[in-house]
Amino acid sequence: MVTILFDGIAYGMLLFVLACGLSVTLGLMNFVNLAHGVFALVGGYVASWLMNRHGVSFFLCLPAAFLAAAAVGAVSERLLFRRLYASSHLDQVLFTIGIVFMSIAAVEYVMGPQQQRIVLPPELRGRVEILGGSIGVYRLFIVALCGVVALALQYLLIGTRFGSRLRAAVDDARTARGLGIEVNTVFAITFAVGSGLAGLGGALGADVLGMDPHFPIKFLVYFLIVVGVGGTTGIAGAFVASLLLGIADIAGKYYVPEVGAFIIYAVMVAVLIVRPQGLFARAR
Repeated sequence: MVTILFDGIAYGMLLFVLACGLSVTLGLMNFVNLAHGVFALVGGYVASWLMNRHGVSFFLCLPAAFLAAAAVGAVSERLLFRRLYASSHLDQVLFTIGIVFMSIAAVEYVMGPQQQRIVLPPELRGRVEILGGSIGVYRLFIVALCGVVALALQYLLIGTRFGSRLRAAVDDARTARGLGIEVNTVFAITFAVGSGLAGLGGALGADVLGMDPHFPIKFLVYFLIVVGVGGTTGIAGAFVASLLLGIADIAGKYYVPEVGAFIIYAVMVAVLIVRPQGLFARAR
């Protein structure tokens, strides 16, 4: 029981890091970016390439994956996505899903269709006994690292001047510009950080989830479920939703494997019936 619970928490934490950038861009910036998984793909492939081709330490590959995905996100936001902020959600969906399929084809052409291999360092292998359960060391690492990320993000959005500027830019961009806030710069930084976190999640999840060119489309539904269940008010909703869905998914696959893959969808439907705006819906 302890092992299943902890594996579910680790999986949920990983989902949070992968999906929280989409939660921010959709909930705070009102931009539907279905290409969010592409940045996770960038992070996973950068980490794999650095480790397998150049022998870089796994611990150094993680910040490299974040920075690479953040850089790609910043360039993409400036050249592509910024033009769609004022467009309808349908236009945003069609454009970004097109980016997904183009990216899949490009990565498969350049890198091949095979899954990327991540070899964990010796200190992250093996298992430890906690409360009578056998816990993977790497999953402990994921929980600790993702917990720090969650706290840092919450502080950034709630306790800093940048977070205040972001909320002001979202609520009324015209007034924010009149107060001297560089709205375009705030959105660009936010988009880059969200993309970087997806890249970090891609690098962390390569060993657990697998990493191949079709990653952005395979996990797109999971990202959307996290945002839908958590609500689009910020980080707290995505965090709680990720933990709930991660535990439900792992427990379902263990206890009722014949229908385990559908448990996460059942949880989503149940939550949205009771709370159509998500667990942390913004008061209107």
